[in-house]
This record gives sequence, C-alpha cells and structure tokens, in this order.
Amino acid sequence: MAIEAGPIETAQPGAASRRPLGRLSRSALTRAGRAALLATGRAPVPDAIEPIVQAHRRHHPQADLALLARAYRLAEEGHRGQTRKSGEPYITHPLAVTMILAQLGAETTTLVASLLHDTVEDTEVTLDQVAADFGPEVAYLVDGVTKLEKVDFGAAAEAETFRKMLVATGDDVRVMVIKLADRLHNMRTIRHMKPASRVRIAKVTRDVLIPLAERLGIQVLKTELEDIVFATLHPEEYARTRAVVAAHEARPDELLQPFAGTLARQLAEAGVPAEVTVRPRHCVSVHRVMLKRAAAAGPDGRPQALQPADFGRLLVVVEENADCYAVLGELHTCWTPLPGEFKDFVAAPKFNLYQSLHTAVQLPGGEVAEVLVRTRQMHRVAEFGVVALGDPHQPADRTAAAAPAATGTPAGSGAPAGGDELDRTDPARPGWLSRLLAWQQETPDPDAFWTTLRDTLADDGEITVVTEEGDTLHLPVGASCVDAAYLLGEETGHRCIGARVNGRLATLSTVLRDGDMVAVLTAPTGEPPGPSADWLEHVRTPAARLAVERWLAGRPAAAPEVETGPADGRPVPQPLPHPPAGARGRAPVAVAGRPDTPVRLARCCTPVPPDAVTGYPIRGGAVAVHRTGCPVGERMREDGRGPLRLTWVPGAAPPNGYRVALQAEALNRPRLLADLTAAISGEGVGIFSADVEAPRDLRVRHSYTIELPGAETLPAVMRAMLRVPGVYDVYRAGAPREDVAAGPAADPPDGAAEVAAGRNGGDPADGAVRPSWGMHGRSAAFSGGSSSGAAGGPQG
Repeated sequence: MAIEAGPIETAQPGAASRRPLGRLSRSALTRAGRAALLATGRAPVPDAIEPIVQAHRRHHPQADLALLARAYRLAEEGHRGQTRKSGEPYITHPLAVTMILAQLGAETTTLVASLLHDTVEDTEVTLDQVAADFGPEVAYLVDGVTKLEKVDFGAAAEAETFRKMLVATGDDVRVMVIKLADRLHNMRTIRHMKPASRVRIAKVTRDVLIPLAERLGIQVLKTELEDIVFATLHPEEYARTRAVVAAHEARPDELLQPFAGTLARQLAEAGVPAEVTVRPRHCVSVHRVMLKRAAAAGPDGRPQALQPADFGRLLVVVEENADCYAVLGELHTCWTPLPGEFKDFVAAPKFNLYQSLHTAVQLPGGEVAEVLVRTRQMHRVAEFGVVALGDPHQPADRTAAAAPAATGTPAGSGAPAGGDELDRTDPARPGWLSRLLAWQQETPDPDAFWTTLRDTLADDGEITVVTEEGDTLHLPVGASCVDAAYLLGEETGHRCIGARVNGRLATLSTVLRDGDMVAVLTAPTGEPPGPSADWLEHVRTPAARLAVERWLAGRPAAAPEVETGPADGRPVPQPLPHPPAGARGRAPVAVAGRPDTPVRLARCCTPVPPDAVTGYPIRGGAVAVHRTGCPVGERMREDGRGPLRLTWVPGAAPPNGYRVALQAEALNRPRLLADLTAAISGEGVGIFSADVEAPRDLRVRHSYTIELPGAETLPAVMRAMLRVPGVYDVYRAGAPREDVAAGPAADPPDGAAEVAAGRNGGDPADGAVRPSWGMHGRSAAFSGGSSSGAAGGPQG
C-alpha cells in the first residue's frame, strides 16, 4: 500500500462555482453528506479533514472524530494568516502530515498530535493549553516534536533537538513516527526551499531520518524519502535512473508477470491460498542494482546490463505462517533455487520487526527472480513498522492481536504484547533505541553526540549473537568481540583478554556474524589488564568506545598499572634505581668465601636480581649462576658438583645488562609479532632473539630473549607485553623443576612466592627489587575455573 502524495484540498471560497460533478455540485454533495451524518447521530467534521477521516476509518472504524475536529479547529485558528514557502496556507502542512499518518493506520491520538505538532512552536498556543484540551498524552507527543530555539542553543539547536526527540521516543515511539511524517511532507515540498537549504535538509534526512525510518520498520516512508533525497543531492544520476525505469515500464513485462501467473496457478493447485503480485523496485533500489551490475564484469569483460528481473520482485501474501513454508516448498520443487539466497526472517525477525521468507529461483530461460513470502499481518508490519502494532501503551489484551505479526507467536497464546526491554519486537522500546538512549547520556557535547549519532545510524543493520550461557546480544553489523564484552558490562569489557566464538578461540578484534555463539574470556577478578588504545580500531558500538576512551583518559600515563609482585598481601619491595655508570661491568654476584671468583649467569634460567640463586663450579675455576631449582643446575648437583652460596651485589650489573628469556601466550592474530616487538622496544630494551611456535587451536607462544639495562626494568617490560591485544599471559622461561614438583600445597623454598603451574617460581619477595612474577600464570578463564592457576599460586 503506497502513501498518496497528492495535495490535500481544503475548502476554498468560490468552491460552488466549480464544474458540477454529475447532476449535483460539490457543495450540494457536501450538504447531502452532512445531512446523512446528522441522520445517523454522528457530529459533522470540517470539510478539510474529511479525506483524513475516510482514511482513518478504514483502519479504526470507531475512532473519535469529534476529537479530530477539535484539534483541526485549534490548529486552523492558530495557523490562520501563516503561509509556507510555497505560498500555500500553513494549515495545509499539518493536514498533509496527518493524512500520511492516517494512511499508515496510526490511531486517533497520533493524528490529533499531528494536527497540533507545530502549534506550540509557531503559534500562540501553549503546551499547557494543549494538555488541558487534549490530555497529557497528546501534549507529550507535541512537545517531543517541537524544535528547540536557536536563540537558546545556537548552532547546537539541531543536535539538541534530535537528542530531545530521541529521549521522548524512548518513552513513546510515536514521537519519531510523527517526525518522520513531518519530514516526508517537507521533502515533498523541498523544491520551494533555497538550494543551500535543500542540500542541508536532504543530508540530515539521509544521515538521520532515513535510518530511523528503517529501524522503525516504516518502509513506505523510507523508500519515498530515499527517492526524494536521491533526486535532491544527485539530480543527474536520478534523472538517468528514472529514465531507465520509465523505459522499462513502457515495455510489456514478459518475465515477472507471466511468472507470477504461473506461480499463482501452481499454489492454487497445491491448495495454498495466496495472492501473488509483482512488487516494483523504487528508484534508489534500481540505482543500487545498476551500480552492482556495473561493478561486476560479464563473460565478455564488460559491465553487466540490467535484466528484466532487476526491476522488481514477486510478493506472495498468504494467510498463515505455515503457508509461508508451503509456498517455499512449491517454489523450490518446481523451480531451481539459488544456493545462498534463502533467508528466513519469519523464524528470526530482523531488528526492525521485519518478517518474510526470501528466496531466489532460476526460471526456464536462465533468468533469476527474487521472491518474498509473508502473511498479511507480516506485510502490514513490513510496510508500516511500529505503526502497524498500534498504541504501544495500550493494555496487553488490546495489542495482543498485533503481536503475532512481529513475534511469530500464535494468536491467543497469551504472550505479552510488550516483551523484554531489549526485545527487537517491543514497539515501545526497540533494542537499538535502548542502546542509543544509554550512550547519549554519556555524550553531553552536542557535536560529539551528533557525529556519533550519524555514525551509529549509518550501520546497515543488526546481528544477533548468543552467549554460551544462553543470553541474547544484539549488536550492529561489523561489531567485534570487544563490543560483545562491553555489552555484557563495563567491568567485563575492561577485564576481557580473549573470546571463544562458536567453540574456537578468537582474538578480540574478530568480527561477529549473525547467529554466532560467543564466550568472553576475562582475567581473574581484581586483576583487570584494562583496555588498550588499539581496541578503538575495532569497536563499533558507541557504548564500548566511550568506555574504552573513558578508561584511557583516566590513565594518561600511557598504560595501566598491572601488579607483578605477590598477590598475598605481603609488602612489595620498591625497585632499585638504575645502576650508576661505574657499577656496570662489575660482577653482579659474589661467591661466599671466594671474593674474586668469576661468575657466569646461566642462559637456561636467566637469573636476575633478586632471584634466589645457587652457584656450581665449572671449568676454568668459574662459577655458573643458576636460579634455585633450575633443572640444569639440579643435574649439576646430581653429578657431584657441590652448590655454592651466592649473593647479589647491590648496584652491580653485567657489561651488556641482564639477559632474560620471556614467553608470551597469546591468541594468534595478524601483526601480533610486530606489536609485541614494538612493545618491548618501546621500553628501551633490546631483543637478542625471538622465536614463534606454530599456532595450536588459535593459540600461539612467542619466546624472546631480551637484554635489560637493569633488573628493575623487567616488570615494566612484562606489563607492556601483556597490554598487547590478544596476549593473555607473560612469564619467564625456565621454570624450576622442584617448584613444579612441590605441588599446590608445598611452601616454596626461602619464603618465595609460588607462581601458578611452576612459572617464575623460586623468586624471593624480600629482595631489594620487586620479583618478576608471571603476569597471569595459567589463566583461569581458559580452564573454566575461578582459581588463580593450576598450582593455586598468586597471580599478578
């Protein structure tokens, strides 16, 4: 059903002198109609709103026409003497807007508010007067669409007006419905505006109003707005497309109409009652197909031309949901379906209430025809969106009749008409609107709000993903695992370190698809690694972006502070300052009883202060320094080399610094090696060697040998590596064997804190430098437990 675009005639002086209509003049017919109304006991209505009344009665036979008449009289009196840019009386605008809404099937309250929608803004009528005469509900709708004054808001008036309308729409979606009808009539008469104003209004319509019409499911408004915007902003391309459409319409349809007749006969023979029609594409839709054809080269290498089937689709309207699938069975049995073209929006409605079966079949001549299948009620919702669901504030028993169309719930099932706040079929508060209202509260700046609003509405659609716990998440197309994490809560987002998509490990930057199953993997409670600035590159939802930016803004010192010391409440020693230049080159370890004995730091366990270390004699009279419990050192002990007691020399350091072996466990992704090496180099540390193991189940291990200028820089390097997206654990290589064997109940030697799974074990906590613990140990998020590691040790 299309919305009529013709002008609405109002009573004009001299109407009686017009050409007679049959035997009776127009005035005589009007008097006869008024007499008929009086005879039935129904009060007459002004002639100007008679077309509106007729359109309204088709949807609401018992409508309160007296209320409409009172609203018209107040609007006509208030706007009397005002004219539009076209020179027409101003009252023609609210009449036209109300006619659009009446054709959509809006209820009486919406029509009353539509007649009065400009009175508070442009006349002497006040909002209190509207509330007193027509009730608070009408006053709320009128106030919701009333613009804010530029005198009060300046350049921010337009952005703040849309913010005000969005907030009002959150309580009553009819506010935006009236605004869309208002904009449609303004676009129909946009030719009377100045060129600069036409461009500005058309761009705002394109960026904000058309996406809102799409999200509310009001397809008839959306398509007409798209065509007018296209003609306004791109008149030459519109003229070319319009000429192509006109040329096609001038030729007889030798493809879709015969196919529609054949399909109708086939369905009748199968006993499926159905109405089959050809649904032409509107101008913008044809233009999109033209661009798609032009971009795809044909067999001869030239751009493809439009085919007859590109100008329309078949629409099959049936009575029951089950008939939709019966039609689909006949289509796929009698014609060849195209793989990948079938979409079931009946079982899984789109975010804007839309329900239909989509398929495409190949005809005998090789042409491809698209077919849409839906019930009558689905068709109403597909065309008129939330308007077809009636008053969102009606009791459930009055709106239950509209619920099956949007939810697929059988009539009479007793299902509530409203639903959960994030239910996409809730007419009072769609899920996308709830999210808009949530982030707009955190964006007080008008320019930032306006930019974010346009970017958000530019998203093509919405996807639905489910968590492994069964929760449903609604996200925009292109959303990543980071967006899903923040949708579960800001704290969950800050602590996320990875994700599992459809049972397989995935990076946080992974783009989710409709129907995916997602599990967000988080760091242990109380130890959030915090978001990285890199996350801003792959977040799509404003809420996630605002949360990440707010977290980063609260920590301007480049990086979050991640503790690497003991987590058992013991005091953490402060790091030593960098060693003086004169101390570099001195032996960092002293052998008890052998003051001038040369020492060599073992490469297997790379000890650094304040690790607990043990010395073993080697050739040449030197002493090898191993971390206590190092497997290599233990074999030397078993070979009969007596251990020597060692102490770290304060301020001393090897000539080239300390060499340390680190390992990073991460979720594999592109540029991970580059990001890790950049993080290490950013701390002023040299990389002696690097090794990357082959990925296993999307997990990968990177091993680095680095040269530290001083032992105190090791915790900062490990923190920097852990902040790289995808990295969920950083630890030192060469776990001491006895630490692993000791088990979770054993106390580490010399009072050192144990790191989970033997990682970084044997580091005493009472040295002058903070021990370099493994950053997370074995992450509980991957094992499904809540403890801090396999060995029960603390995690930093």
